[in-house]
Amino acid sequence: MSDADAGRDEPAVAPGIVLVVESGDSPLKQYLLDGRHRLIADEPRQAGGGDAGPNPYELLLMSLGACTAMTLRLYARRKQWPLERVAVRLSHGRIHAEDCADCETKSGFIARIEREIELKGPLDAAQRARLMEIADLCPVHRTLTSEIKVLSRLAPA
Repeated sequence: MSDADAGRDEPAVAPGIVLVVESGDSPLKQYLLDGRHRLIADEPRQAGGGDAGPNPYELLLMSLGACTAMTLRLYARRKQWPLERVAVRLSHGRIHAEDCADCETKSGFIARIEREIELKGPLDAAQRARLMEIADLCPVHRTLTSEIKVLSRLAPA
């Protein structure tokens, strides 16, 4: 389905379900549907895609960044702290496990996400420190750092 045809023949998506379906007009372009929103994922041209949207790792980083910023905003609002703006910059890479002193894995490679959090506003040092602690409690961060079991099954033909 092309972008012009988007929304016409897309399957209904039940609440709480995300559907990812190939666009059909580019080798790796995917439509991401949740019943209310439609996003696009793709790979860069040098990886065989059309660069029509973020790649899967960029989407993962965007999820973590959004969750971090929202969690900090909600916490600061509840505490009535003068947080004016949150910006989160993230990157993903792989490092040798032997280069990570506090990692359980000791051989091969491990994924590493670097997250830089910018807090704007007249916050004192204690408030900034507490917000940095709260950042690690955002639900996506907790999911990424906990044990995850992904169950896959083949859909009926």
